[in-house]
Amino acid sequence: MLDRVREALFSTIQPRLRDAVVLDLFAGSGSLGLEALSRGARSVRFVERGAPALTALRRNVEELRVRARVEVVVGDALKPASWLPAVDVVFLDPPYAMIEERRARVLRALATLVESHLGADGIAVLHVPRGALEAEELAPARARVRRYGTNDLWYVEPQAD
Repeated sequence: MLDRVREALFSTIQPRLRDAVVLDLFAGSGSLGLEALSRGARSVRFVERGAPALTALRRNVEELRVRARVEVVVGDALKPASWLPAVDVVFLDPPYAMIEERRARVLRALATLVESHLGADGIAVLHVPRGALEAEELAPARARVRRYGTNDLWYVEPQAD
């Protein structure tokens, strides 16, 4: 994720980060979850399975001395077994090719996260290529998109009762 897109993301969700439990899926080097910690999140669970990314993630956690507030899970980011039962903020940043090749699986995982794992005031942020999704694909959750160049950030929240 480009720096300017990440900055826009955090400007948008900043009020939700205070003492938040965060789930960072497809964590890569951990930039989103680590930024959330620096902005007031209580803890982060990172889910990643790529060996090079895991090496970078673990190094970053050590260098920033945040191990006590972090859990690194080596696993499939789209499987509920890798998630926490209750979270406040979810970052979902799958490889762009996955949106094309495994779109239904990504959308099912997002729906499950929003319906069963997010708190009432929680939010999931999905990073995809510009124009890759339509709001109807994310229903019945409430979803809005912000566009930044070739990137879309979808902010997805549980449907209000």
